[in-house]
Amino acid sequence: MKPDAGSDRVLLEHILECIVRIREYTGGEPATFYGSKMVQDAVVRNLQTLAESTQRLSESLRSTEPGVPWRAIAGFRNVLTHGYLDIDREVVWSVIQQDLPDLASAVERMMRAGQSSE
Repeated sequence: MKPDAGSDRVLLEHILECIVRIREYTGGEPATFYGSKMVQDAVVRNLQTLAESTQRLSESLRSTEPGVPWRAIAGFRNVLTHGYLDIDREVVWSVIQQDLPDLASAVERMMRAGQSSE
């Protein structure tokens, strides 16, 4: 998919959907995450998909949110995708708790900005 305003909008919606799913799967509870391999698998899959989607956003859109660590997200995706035998559950939980709320806020801002420019 070549980045443009239309594909950016689809990707932003997809990123938010992944975040919503992760929240639903875990219920915000570490016991839910740590207590179920199925939940862990679902969360990791959605993190992979979310991270891949962030890399497909247009550079011009990503530049509107310089506080988002876009390169770190790409690196985390590579760890999740290629280092699946070494995934640290504590790191994943930390990302869910500390990083996803900020990313969700940034994505929502980008979506609002896109609506006002349409």
